[in-house]
Amino acid sequence: MSKGPKRRRVEVVVISDVHLGTYGCHAAELLRYLRSVRPKVLVLNGDIVDIWQFSKNYWPPAHMRLVRHLVGLMAKGTRVHYLTGNHDELLRRFAGTRLGALSVANKLVLELPHGKTWLFHGDVFDVTMRHARWLARLGAHGYDALILLNRLVNFLLAKAGRPRVALSKAVKDRVKGAVSLIGDFEQTAATIAADAGYRYVACGHIHQPALKSINTPRGEVGYLNSGDWVENLTALEYTANQGWQLYHYALDPAMQLPPPPEPDAPDDSDDALLAGLLAEFNLSR
Repeated sequence: MSKGPKRRRVEVVVISDVHLGTYGCHAAELLRYLRSVRPKVLVLNGDIVDIWQFSKNYWPPAHMRLVRHLVGLMAKGTRVHYLTGNHDELLRRFAGTRLGALSVANKLVLELPHGKTWLFHGDVFDVTMRHARWLARLGAHGYDALILLNRLVNFLLAKAGRPRVALSKAVKDRVKGAVSLIGDFEQTAATIAADAGYRYVACGHIHQPALKSINTPRGEVGYLNSGDWVENLTALEYTANQGWQLYHYALDPAMQLPPPPEPDAPDDSDDALLAGLLAEFNLSR
């Protein structure tokens, strides 16, 4: 039996804003990426399951395969930290819970050779979240509808031999860019991190992948953002040799090869796992 491709060994992988349960989620691509690495620590930095828009009528097999893979990683010894975000804020009532290799928290500090890294989702700095939660929820539903419209537009463009467009990404970048500017998201995160003595701060939430240095009154801080798995398909990786690196799925040559076939239909164990998730979220099938 032939062995699969060798997995890259990394100390830490950080992903955020997967939005499982929505049309824009690239679960198959994320699963393929996670199968290509062997992390000691995996940080799920918020908005992994989109409970705001969770529907019992939309849960594709690829989404379940991703959940099963995450469970499998924990069974094989990977420590998984689930940090809550705004779209999965219902899980904040479980903050402090530890179950085997899984822990649920609102924030996390990692002691790493390159310096202490403070990780949290980042919605606390979003002005729309702090002052108009209903507006943020409305925007999320409208954005999901835009994803569907974008798919239709690209289908028609492909038929006409025209290049694809990214309507959803353009709108998201404009809206989230304005929020970041108004709330001074990056500078605020870096300043608070420096005040607390952290060398790095890692967030998600604004769907803007980043790896940069930011000057603060207390010195320079490394600002990291894991981006998302809706448009950018990015993650953060840490190794002792290279420190923090920003991973782009689209720039990984291994990910551009044809993917191996996957079964389309979930089995009985998948159905039972989904039923358990729905019960945990107080939803019914």
